[in-house]
Amino acid sequence: MHAVLIPASLVMVAPFLWQVVTSLKSLSSATRVPPSLLPEGRWENYGRMFDLLPFGDQFLNTALMAAGRTAGQILLCPLAAYAFARLRFPGRGVLFGLFLSVLMVPPQLFILPQYEIMAILGWLNSLQAIVVPGMFSAFGVFLLRQFFLGLPPELEEAARLDGAGPLRIYWSVMLPLARPGVIALSVLALLWSWNDLFWPLVVNTDPEKMTLSAGLTALQGQFQTDYPVLMAGSLLASLPMIAVFVLLQRQFIQGIAHTGVKG
Repeated sequence: MHAVLIPASLVMVAPFLWQVVTSLKSLSSATRVPPSLLPEGRWENYGRMFDLLPFGDQFLNTALMAAGRTAGQILLCPLAAYAFARLRFPGRGVLFGLFLSVLMVPPQLFILPQYEIMAILGWLNSLQAIVVPGMFSAFGVFLLRQFFLGLPPELEEAARLDGAGPLRIYWSVMLPLARPGVIALSVLALLWSWNDLFWPLVVNTDPEKMTLSAGLTALQGQFQTDYPVLMAGSLLASLPMIAVFVLLQRQFIQGIAHTGVKG
């Protein structure tokens, strides 16, 4: 097993190591054929990246966007998931089918209507334009619904016998038990929001209002790209998400593993 996993892990880590090496090269060395495998200690590439981009503003925009979207999904998705999993109401199956149908539609199809809504609200080049559309996720509802279906119904019945209503049962009994699933959704939402490129690039054109993923595209020229500086910016943009995953990887794996279990 380790004979297979070790080479596979090296293949997966190789692009990240190449990013680190390229960020410490000169432009001529980064574009040399055959490529050089050793860094040159060009730490000034990181300084040039701060000169070319409002990195601090874009980092703050990215952090606020990711935090706002994640908070919204943590608040809204478990509520909808619990209703679809545990509550009985007319049209539940049809409504849930409509939720799942959203996952089958390419997200690019929603760009034009979402852009028109942002323009009507006067939210273009603003923080709320990149936060609000991502505060709800059909995938998050589906993920947590599967988790709620795997929880023992006896706990819910015992709470109902004690006089607890649906909201009380959800908040005091079911939601604490769904904590691994909520953490898994939080990590996924945070990663997707942090790496989101298309929507922030469309809705915000002011460099100081852009996120890091959108701002880094400005380093790509029409005829030439300064790859060392681009790799330096990409590396700094990736470090927060690497730290988050390292800290929460156990809860993330546990939440995903329990999602498909129905007891």
